[in-house]
Amino acid sequence: MKLETLFTHFENSIDSESLNSVKQRLNKLTPPEIALQIESTPSKFRKILWSLVDSKLSGLALHDLSDEIQNEILEDMDASSVALLTEGLDIDDVVDILQHIPEKMIPAVLDRMSGQDRYRIEKVLTYPENTAGGLMDPNVITVRPDITVKLVLRYLRRFDNIPNNFDNIFVVDRSDKFIGILPINTLLTSSATKMVYQLMEDNCQIIDVNASDSEVAETFKLFNLVTAPVVDNDSYLLGQIMIDDVVDVIIDEADHSLFAMAGLQDSEDTFLSVKKTAPKRSLWLGLNLITAIIASSAIGIFQDAIEELVALAVLMPIVASMGGVAGSQTLTVVVRGMALGQIEKQNVRWLFSKEFAVGILNGLCFSLVTGILVSIWFENFMLAVIVGSAMIINLTAAALSGTLVPIILKRIRVDPAVAGSVILTTITDVVGFVSFLGLSALLLI
Repeated sequence: MKLETLFTHFENSIDSESLNSVKQRLNKLTPPEIALQIESTPSKFRKILWSLVDSKLSGLALHDLSDEIQNEILEDMDASSVALLTEGLDIDDVVDILQHIPEKMIPAVLDRMSGQDRYRIEKVLTYPENTAGGLMDPNVITVRPDITVKLVLRYLRRFDNIPNNFDNIFVVDRSDKFIGILPINTLLTSSATKMVYQLMEDNCQIIDVNASDSEVAETFKLFNLVTAPVVDNDSYLLGQIMIDDVVDVIIDEADHSLFAMAGLQDSEDTFLSVKKTAPKRSLWLGLNLITAIIASSAIGIFQDAIEELVALAVLMPIVASMGGVAGSQTLTVVVRGMALGQIEKQNVRWLFSKEFAVGILNGLCFSLVTGILVSIWFENFMLAVIVGSAMIINLTAAALSGTLVPIILKRIRVDPAVAGSVILTTITDVVGFVSFLGLSALLLI
């Protein structure tokens, strides 16, 4: 069902206090579609819409909602309601939901679960949310290496439910230490008399339980994994991570980078109320005001020169703007390289040299183009030379700053995706204004 169709129908039903038709339409959707409908609804209507979701769909739908909206819905629930909501969900999905309720409520929710589920959930909750341990699902299918394919197949038939992304059986010894994997395609195409140890792969990728979620995502991407075993320092198998959880991590990281570049908090709710949205954006707007004042102060130094030659006021935004764009290009490339683990101490010097050369080359090219245009426009050859020279200086400074700023920020444990653009814009504005106006004051006035 199209979003606009249901939303319009929903608004009309709210006004007429008749919600039965909306409820029927809503519960014909899949959980991800229900989540999209709720996220696309103004915040004042969300709890009403949520109350219409069928209990059989609510757990999966809640899991697909953004963190902020999950918190909004869960804040009104008691322990019994949360426990009911998690029935039938995978362990890792239950953990995701429990991480959004008050910590003091978690024991009460766990008390309402079966003993086995409670033990597994408690084990996952002991690990930080942004680690492999916090991502993993402790429900795994394991076999010993000294049994036949026939016995493995018989064992699998005993399960009522097997995960959708199930592609490997994990092989462990009698102490539950991880030995290797038995791919399902190998199992299904092998002789029934073959032994597991003859078919298993022992040279496979494993995930340390304390690895960060970013490292997990990078491993999955690098080796094209669908599932991966999670082990501790002693190689005991603790659980598995599946590709759907890794996709969530990748999306969260992409959202973080996108919002950070604009100085916004992670996953800002599109339809959040004005009262809550304005304060969230004020911090970086305030910081930007400070940096803008710094850049304006650089212009103020050359106020007399600008008053004497109006052309300077016309041309100086060009120099600053070109530097800002060039710096943003470099910053984006470097931040992405750092996120992917491509930038290390060994190659920083080469990267610095490369961006320096790119800055000079682009500076020369665009200074020539700009100089020709300025000489035609203002019929002033010296002004054209000054604009071109300032362009070279600022584009070179932008390339160097775009490389160094994120590296320095990372070393002092500040997220370069968050602070990098603000600092870089200040640098390129100040360098652009000072170089252009300074050269003009020296050579023209």
